[in-house]
Amino acid sequence: MSIDQLYKIYLKYPSVQTDTRKLRSGDIFFALKGENFNGNLFAKQALEAGAAYAVIDEKEFQFSDKTILVTDVLSTLQDLAKYHREQFKIPFLAITGSNGKTTTKELIHSVLSSVFKTYTTEGNLNNHIGIPLTILKIKKDAEIAVIEMGANHQREIASYCEYAKPTHGLITNCGKAHLEGFGGLEGVKKGKGELFDYLRENNGTAFVMWDYEYLQEMSEGIPDIIKYGTSNADFEGRLVKADPFMAVEIKKGADTGIIQTQLVGDYNLPNVLAAVAVGKHFQIPDQTIKTSIENYQPTNSRSQMIEIGKNKIILDAYNANPSSMKLAIENFASQNADNKILVLGAMAELGEESLKEHKAIVKLIQQYKWYHVLLIGGDFLNFDHPYLAFAKANDAKEWINDHQFENAYFLIKGSRSIKLEKILEP
Repeated sequence: MSIDQLYKIYLKYPSVQTDTRKLRSGDIFFALKGENFNGNLFAKQALEAGAAYAVIDEKEFQFSDKTILVTDVLSTLQDLAKYHREQFKIPFLAITGSNGKTTTKELIHSVLSSVFKTYTTEGNLNNHIGIPLTILKIKKDAEIAVIEMGANHQREIASYCEYAKPTHGLITNCGKAHLEGFGGLEGVKKGKGELFDYLRENNGTAFVMWDYEYLQEMSEGIPDIIKYGTSNADFEGRLVKADPFMAVEIKKGADTGIIQTQLVGDYNLPNVLAAVAVGKHFQIPDQTIKTSIENYQPTNSRSQMIEIGKNKIILDAYNANPSSMKLAIENFASQNADNKILVLGAMAELGEESLKEHKAIVKLIQQYKWYHVLLIGGDFLNFDHPYLAFAKANDAKEWINDHQFENAYFLIKGSRSIKLEKILEP
C-alpha cells in the first residue's frame, strides 16, 4: 500500500496507537517491533479491541482486510508522519539540546498557546517513535507546532528533520550528555548541530543563546538568527533572584517587567529568555508572555519544589548528566537554607568517561558544606569517597526514613534509570 493510500485511511481514522493497552476504538494500530517485543503478535488483539486497522510487517499475521502489510512498520509510521507534515504551511519549531529542552519546550508552549492553537510534544516523546506520533496528532486547526527532539548519537536529529521539516529551531545547549553514543563533547555539538544544518539548508530561523560562543559558531550561515542572552542579543535578561524560585528581569526586547517564575534553579534563565524571544517573534503581547511564563509549573520530576511535612525537596530525578548535575549542585549550594541534604543518583550513558565524571562530581561536592550527602548506584560505588553510598534508591529511602528529618532541604537528582522518585513514595 502506498503512503498516499494509507494517508486516506488515516484521514478517516486520525488516531494512531502503538500500544494495545492504550488502544481506543477507531485507532490505527502500528505493530512496532523492538529487541524484546513484536507488535505483530498483538495485531489480532488490537482489531478485536476495536482498532480500525492494524499495520503489520510480517505476512503470517495478515488474516483480514483490516490488516495492512508493509515492508517495515516503523519506517511506514515515519513516512506517514512526513506526508501529514507536508500538508501544513505553519511554523514548526524544533527544540533539542543536552539540558533543559523539555522545560524550554513547555515554557514556549505555554507562551504560544496563549494566542495560537499550538500542538507540542507530550511529555518526553522525543525519539524516532514519539516524534512521528506527535506529528500525527496535529489537527487541521493547528497554527504552530513545537517538536522536541532527543538524541544519543549522530545523524539522529538529521533523520528527525527529514519528517518534521522544522521551519524554526532552537538548541538549548551542548553539554556532557550521552557521551558514549556521541563520542565526546565535539560529537555532541555535531549531533545537536544537525538541527542548525537543516535550517541553514532550508532557509530556516534559529533562536540562539548568544552567551554561548559555540552556538554562535554552530549557527553561522543560517539566514535568520534571533539572539537571546544576557548581553549583545536581541532579547536580554538578567537573574534577579533564585532562592528558591527564579525571578528574571527582561532588559531588552520586551517590556514584561520582572517575571516571577515557579522554576527552581538559576540554570533556567536561558530557558525563560528563549520563551520570551519566541513569543516576541510570533508577536505575542509582552504581558501575555509574562503571565504565561509565571503560570507555568514544572512537573514530572523536573526541578519540582515539593514540601513533605517540615522538609523542602527539589525533585530533579528525570535525568542527569555531568553538565546538568554541576548546575543543580551549584544552584543548591547557593540557596540560603540550613540542613542541606544531597541525594544524587549515578549518571548514565557516559561510556569511558563515566568514572572520571563521577569523580569530578564528588570533587565539586567537596567544595561545599552539607548536612548529609547520599550517592546512589553506578560509578558512585566504584571509588572511595567520604559520603554515604547506596546501591539502590530504596536503600537510600530506608536510611532517610530511619532518620526522621525535620526542617531539612533536599536536592534529589539523578538519571532516570536510578528511579530516585521512589525515595518519596510512602
